[in-house]
Amino acid sequence: MSKTLVAYFSASGTTARVAKELAQAAGADLYEIRPAVPYTKADLNWMDKNSRSTVEMNDKSSRPTLADRDADIAAYDTILLGFPIWWYVAPTIINTFLESYDFSGKKIVLFATSGGSGFGRTVASLKPSVAADTVIVEGKLLNGRQTAESLKAWAKSIL
Repeated sequence: MSKTLVAYFSASGTTARVAKELAQAAGADLYEIRPAVPYTKADLNWMDKNSRSTVEMNDKSSRPTLADRDADIAAYDTILLGFPIWWYVAPTIINTFLESYDFSGKKIVLFATSGGSGFGRTVASLKPSVAADTVIVEGKLLNGRQTAESLKAWAKSIL
């Protein structure tokens, strides 16, 4: 049986709640991707051209520093990777995370929370951050409307 990790980044707590529910439903371990400098409410103001999140997302080479690099990625076959959708893609800290570990031969299934947009170009924007033999697949938007049973069913279908 393969071993599964739910790794997630959450700026406001929404994705954290979903990730915890998903890890429980999938019988998976849980790992929080944390920035070295936590995001403030002002940092997340997407309407402010000078806010931290806007500046990072406008610079595709931006790689926010991680608080730690403690994930034991080698111990897992499948990683369920969650994050909020920012500007129709994953926040650039997800690229930092992917570039910080060796995901060779792993399967990464994405899940996201979003106020209204879908995955957009997310898979394409993340693929350059992993080894060529890493499989990244678009999973599902999980915006809090799912039940424990629906999460179990989805996890079973992808694992």
